[in-house]
Amino acid sequence: MNKTIWVLLLICGFTFQTTAQEKKHNLQFDTLAKRWDEALPIGNGMLGALIWEKNGKLRISLDRADLWDERPMKGLHREEFSFKWVQEQVAKKQYDTVQKLFDHPYDREPAPSKIPGGAIEVPIIAWGAQSTALIDLKTATSSVTWKNGTVLKSFVHATAPVGWFRFENTPETFDINLVAPQYTGATKNAGDPVKGDDLSRLGYQQGKITKLGNSISYKQEGWGGFAYTINLLWKRLDNKTIEGVWTISSTNQRFRIAETNETLLEKHLLSGFNQDHASHKAWWANFWSKSAIRIPDELIEKQWHLEQYKFGSTSRKGAPPISLQAIWTADNGRIPPWKGDYHHDLNTELSYWPAYSANHLEEGMAYLDHLDQNKENYRRYTQLYFGVEGLNVPGVTTLEGTEMGGWIQYALSPTVSSWLSHHYYLQWRYSMDKQFLKERAFPWIEAAACYLEKLTVVDKHGVRKLPISSSPEINGNSLSAWFNDNTNYDLALMKFNFMAAKELALELGLKKIAAHWDSIMLQFPSFSISENMALNIAPGFPYAESHRHFSHLLSIHPLGLIKAENGEKEKTIIQNSLRQLDSIGPSGWCGYSYAWLSNMKARAKDGEGAAKALQIFAKAFCLVNSFHVNGDQTKSGYSSMTYRPFTLEGNFAFASGVQEMLLQSHAGFIELFPAVPDGWKDVSFQTLRAEGAYLVSAVRQSGLTKSVTITSDKGGILKLKLDTKGFKQKANGKAKMLRQENGYTTIEMGAGGSIVLTN
Repeated sequence: MNKTIWVLLLICGFTFQTTAQEKKHNLQFDTLAKRWDEALPIGNGMLGALIWEKNGKLRISLDRADLWDERPMKGLHREEFSFKWVQEQVAKKQYDTVQKLFDHPYDREPAPSKIPGGAIEVPIIAWGAQSTALIDLKTATSSVTWKNGTVLKSFVHATAPVGWFRFENTPETFDINLVAPQYTGATKNAGDPVKGDDLSRLGYQQGKITKLGNSISYKQEGWGGFAYTINLLWKRLDNKTIEGVWTISSTNQRFRIAETNETLLEKHLLSGFNQDHASHKAWWANFWSKSAIRIPDELIEKQWHLEQYKFGSTSRKGAPPISLQAIWTADNGRIPPWKGDYHHDLNTELSYWPAYSANHLEEGMAYLDHLDQNKENYRRYTQLYFGVEGLNVPGVTTLEGTEMGGWIQYALSPTVSSWLSHHYYLQWRYSMDKQFLKERAFPWIEAAACYLEKLTVVDKHGVRKLPISSSPEINGNSLSAWFNDNTNYDLALMKFNFMAAKELALELGLKKIAAHWDSIMLQFPSFSISENMALNIAPGFPYAESHRHFSHLLSIHPLGLIKAENGEKEKTIIQNSLRQLDSIGPSGWCGYSYAWLSNMKARAKDGEGAAKALQIFAKAFCLVNSFHVNGDQTKSGYSSMTYRPFTLEGNFAFASGVQEMLLQSHAGFIELFPAVPDGWKDVSFQTLRAEGAYLVSAVRQSGLTKSVTITSDKGGILKLKLDTKGFKQKANGKAKMLRQENGYTTIEMGAGGSIVLTN
C-alpha cells in the first residue's frame, strides 16, 4: 500500500485489509487438469506456460506472443478490395460476391494465424497421484505436490525472458523431454475457425529436436523465413533436487534480444532458482500494490483477483498486447480458435478496459505501443481499402496489423480506429500526461478524425453519414447487415472521435482546429431512439432479437456519450435500453455479454443487476482455471451457446465491471460506491484510479462511507460526490476544500498532495 495513504488511514482510525495476497484467491486443486484449457496459467506478457497432465505425463505447454504465421490472407487482396466496390455490390444486392472474396478466405485458409511453441514433458505415472496443484497469486508461482513427496515449483520470470521449474524430492529415475507441435501428418479438421484447423495445414516441415545431456533445443521453420527456437537447460543440485530454465526466441526483429538462448539460460541457471524468484516476486509485489478491493461476495472478489493476475501475466510493456488467447495458445494440435488473432471489433478493447481504474497504466501501454508501432501499416490499409488518407485499422489483424478478412462489416469496419481512439483518450484522462497527449493521443485521434471527415458524406439536409453502415454483429454476414443510415454503433464512435479531437485540441491550445472538429461533430444526427425511449440498432431497426454484441449501446458504455448523470431523459434511455436487453433475454449472449452488461448496469447505478451479471459470468462461462470460454458450461439457459472456445476479453471486462461498481469518474466528478448492492454493507478499495489522475481509496461500513483518501498525481480541481459536512479532514501537501454544495465537495490539490476525509 502507498505509505502516505497507509499512515493517514491509521491516523484517522481506519485500516484497509488488502486482499491481493490472500490464499483464498489462489487457483488450487487436488490434481492437475487433464485438458490444456483447464491448465494452470503462468506468464509475463511475452512468454507463457500452461501446466497440466497429458497421458500420464506432466506437460508444460510453452508459448511466446510473437509466434505468428503472417502470410497474406490468400485471395483477399484483389482489384475489388475497396470500400467503394463493396458499396456498389450492396446497391446491386449482389452480396454473395463480396462474401466469396473477402469472407470465405478467413474460414477456409489456415493462415495467417498465431501458432503454438512446444511443450516440456516429464513422465509421472510412477509418482502416484497429486495432492495439490495451485498458483499462488501473490508470487505468480505454480506449485504441484505429489503424494510421494515430489514437488514442482514453476514460474515465468516477471521481467526476464525465461521460465523456471524446480523439482524437489525427485525419484532416482527422472526424464525430461521437449515435445514439438505436430506440424505434419494427416489433416482431420479444416475450415472451422472456432475449433481450429489442424496445424498440419500450415505446410511446415517438422522442426528438429536435439538433446545433449541436460539440454534440449528445438528449432521450427515457419512461413516466409520466420523461425522460432526453444531451449531448455537444467542441472541437479543434489540427488533430490533439479532446477531448470527454458526460453523461446523468434526471428521477429521487433522483439529480438541480443543474447543467444544458450547464453541467456546459462546465466540464469548459474544465478539459480531462488535468486531469480526473488526478483520475480518483487515485481509482482509492486503489481499487487497498485490496487486492491474487498467486497462481501466471495465469488466475485476471487474472480476479480484472478483477472488481475491474468492481466499482469499477459500485458507488459515491451511485449505484444493481449490477443484472443495471448500467451496461452491452444495445445491440442490445432490452430487456436479464431486463429488467435487481434479482433478490434470488441475483443482487444474489452481486454484493456480494467487497466485504467485498476491503476495499471503501464501494463495498458502495451496496447497503445502496438497500435503506434503498426501505424504506417494501418495508413497503407486505409488508403488501399477506403481510398482516403488518414487512419483506420482493420477489425481483424495479424501481429503486424495486416488485415485478415472475415465478416467484412466488422473485419473491415470504417470506424475501428475510433474505438481505439477511446483507449488513447482514457490513457490521457487517467494519466494527465501532457507529453503523451501531445505526441501520441492527439495525433492518433486527429488522424482518425481526418480519415472520417473524408470518408463520410453530407446529404442535402446537411446531415453527415457513412455511405453504408453496420453494427457488429447484427444480421451476421449478410446483405441486411449493411444499413443506409448511420447505425447507433458507428454514430457513437464517430461522434466520440470528433468530440475527443475537439477536447484534446483545446487542451493543447489549438482553438481553430478544435472549432473545425466541433463543426464536423455537429453535422451528425442524434441517436436513433425507439418509441419507448430505448436505443435502436439503426433508424427503424430496434433491438428485437437476443444478440451477444451490445454494439448499439456503445454510447452508454464504454463511450459515456449518454450518461445517467445528464438528467432524466438520458437516464430513461439507459434504463429502457437495458430493460429491453433483459426482456428479450440471453439466448444469443456469450460470456463477454454478461461481463459487458455488468459495466452497463453499474453505469445505470444498478448494483444488484451488475452483481448478478458478474455472478453468472463467473459461475457459468468460466472453466475451473478461470478461463472465459464463451458458452454456458452449466447448460442452465444463460445462453443457447454451450461451446467452449477460450478467449480472454470476457475475463478482463469482468474486472472492469467490478471496478465500475466501486468507483466512477466518467461524468466529470468522482463517485464512490456508485453501484453497490444493498447487501454489500462493508466494502473497501485501495488506490483505484480516477480520471484526472487521482488515486482513490475508500472504506464503506454498515452501508455508509466512513473514509476516503485521494492523492493527486498531477494536481487540479476535483469534484467529489460526497456531502463532507460531517467529515474530518487531514491534508498532506497542497490540498484545500473549496466548497460544499448540493451533495458535492470541490477540492483543489497540488501534484502529490493527499487528503483524507473520515466520518
